[in-house]
Amino acid sequence: MATFSETGHAKNIANFERLIIFCEGYGSPYNPAKSKLTIGKLNDRLLDSKNKLDNVIYKNTLFNTAVNNRLIAFQTLTSLSTRVINALEVSDASKETIKDAKGFNRKLQGKRAAPIKEVKLDADTPVSISASQQSYDQKVQHFAGLISVAESEISYFPNENDLTIEKLKQVLKDLKEKNTAVAKAHTEVTNARIERDETLYNPEDGLVETALEVKKYIKSVFTANSQQYKEVKGIAFRMVPN
Repeated sequence: MATFSETGHAKNIANFERLIIFCEGYGSPYNPAKSKLTIGKLNDRLLDSKNKLDNVIYKNTLFNTAVNNRLIAFQTLTSLSTRVINALEVSDASKETIKDAKGFNRKLQGKRAAPIKEVKLDADTPVSISASQQSYDQKVQHFAGLISVAESEISYFPNENDLTIEKLKQVLKDLKEKNTAVAKAHTEVTNARIERDETLYNPEDGLVETALEVKKYIKSVFTANSQQYKEVKGIAFRMVPN
């Protein structure tokens, strides 16, 4: 079941739109002196809020796409690294060189007590990816170290095209790009959330605070027992936890 934090932003915006429709229906009696409570300003706030929420969804989609692309790129890394070791072992490489290469390979093959899982974000659920990002950063560095060892061995000339130093460096470049893309996309979706939350929940002039002021104004104009106030007092607005 979806929690309020997952649906609450959209619900607040939908309820704000309902509130505006009631205000528009009151006609000329709805005439607040405060600029931000006027119909025009309320509609501006509504449009801005919708745009900010849509931007979070869009940026989140880009983030998940980047995560998927990185996952695919890294899937064959361990088997490729093992093949590089095998190619070194059938070359004239010294035991020391092979030992160094195997050291990097062991790190690439290493198992964690609690395996890192790819993190995908729901549109309204901020998640830290620091541990996962660090894991991929380390894999990139270990693979770069393995390539460096293989490149230093003058007898390393495999006939298999995908094991050549040139091809391995191309793979490394792609891994770096995919990994950087995830970090960048995560930053962008996080910033989009910050902008959305500022628009909706700023305590001075956010959507929720503005909605509460509108309801207070309606209460003051039409009285607490009026039909107008009864129409809007039950429209819920909540501060969604981060």
